[in-house]
Amino acid sequence: MDNGASSYRRFLDGDDNGFVEIVKLYKNSLIFFLNGYVNNIHQAEDLAEETFFKLLVKKPHYNGSVSFKTWLFTIGRNIAFNTLRRKSILRLVPMDDCEPFLQEAEDFEKSFLIEEQKIELKRALDKLNPKYREALRLIFFEELSADEAAVVLRKSKRQIANLVYRAKQALKTELEKEGFVYENL
Repeated sequence: MDNGASSYRRFLDGDDNGFVEIVKLYKNSLIFFLNGYVNNIHQAEDLAEETFFKLLVKKPHYNGSVSFKTWLFTIGRNIAFNTLRRKSILRLVPMDDCEPFLQEAEDFEKSFLIEEQKIELKRALDKLNPKYREALRLIFFEELSADEAAVVLRKSKRQIANLVYRAKQALKTELEKEGFVYENL
């Protein structure tokens, strides 16, 4: 479970600090996200404020089927669309004219999700045993060979292979605890 979900649960149970944590965690990224829809940072700030206000007052149900951040951003996006609809900024255009924009939005969403996954991966790595973390970083992030990593860590190539195997298993376990969706670890 991510921090946002646990903070929201605490808030619903009466701990106002949970709400404060949610705002601190997601305020800036939510504003940036909403700015992509309205192209006005001040209006995006207002929409983010309205999103948090909705959480504060209406306390919508979060069922955990998606990450808390995805759920929160969906609420913000819906508020943005409703605002645009009310202000008649949203206008109908032929679907053929939208194709480049749809692709751009899809590419942005994919890159945003990749960045979020990198952040979650870093958090999980930071929780690992330092030996595991070191081995994974050398092999996968610094792209050293097993021989090179063995020299750096003063271990045999076989020890490095075992260490990397155990580190991947520990990382997989840690990511599963956090609800991380992964492909091939």
